[in-house]
Amino acid sequence: MKKRISTFACLLLMTLPAFAVDSYRYAHVTIDTPWMIFLFLLVVILLPFILTAILYWHYATRKPEANGGEED
Repeated sequence: MKKRISTFACLLLMTLPAFAVDSYRYAHVTIDTPWMIFLFLLVVILLPFILTAILYWHYATRKPEANGGEED
């Protein structure tokens, strides 16, 4: 049983570099990569703030209802 596990581990370790070489084809790092990461994070981080400002402005400028109901 111990020999079977070590054989499996050896085969697994031998195939890992093949997957790493194959993944290089799909995961290129170029000079544009840092800019793409920066732009993605800029949108992801700033979008909630922009949405909050728009919603705050929308509800702050809303007029009270004319039917005498309470404001939210």
